[in-house]
Amino acid sequence: MTIDADEVARHKAKMAKRKAVQDAEVAGKSIEKGLLIVNTGPGKGKSTAAFGLILRALGYGWRIGVVQFIKGAWSTGERKALEAFGDQVVWHSMGEGFTWETQDKARDIAAAERAFAKARELMADPEIRLLVLDELNIALRYDYLPLAEVVEVLRSRRPDLHIVVTGRNAKPELIEAADLVTEMTLVKHHFAAGVKAQEGIEF
Repeated sequence: MTIDADEVARHKAKMAKRKAVQDAEVAGKSIEKGLLIVNTGPGKGKSTAAFGLILRALGYGWRIGVVQFIKGAWSTGERKALEAFGDQVVWHSMGEGFTWETQDKARDIAAAERAFAKARELMADPEIRLLVLDELNIALRYDYLPLAEVVEVLRSRRPDLHIVVTGRNAKPELIEAADLVTEMTLVKHHFAAGVKAQEGIEF
């Protein structure tokens, strides 16, 4: 493909203007703080995105905490991979499976309460820089935990702690409290075509 000299000049001028706008916008951002991040929505990838963020943070030597609210202690690829980082990653799978599996609300509530107590313990650890509360949104959706209390605890986290909450149907109160909210939209999913959950992709 050949680009003539006039087009090259126009492109260069356009990009120079774009760069000036971008540089000015970046220069105007000076706040550094721990973020409350919510990954929600019906699409696949909410926990996967959180684990990707863990990998990024590990690259800078951060210490990480993970509390899984619904998923039990079954083996997953991300957990196996993160075991290589030793005690740099503190992992607690404290759920007993999805509510349709346990069919026991009192048991599910007790498990969620234990998981949230563990989350609070990790929030108090000054060495933890990033804490992932996997599927906390599900526990809140089924009223396993008091929403107002959970939101207040997350709001009052220490200033340098980043927290990621995952799961469908994030409550409006949590969305309002968050600094960053991403909604995963379902466009197409292979499960609908009869493809089962596969090792290395779903778990």
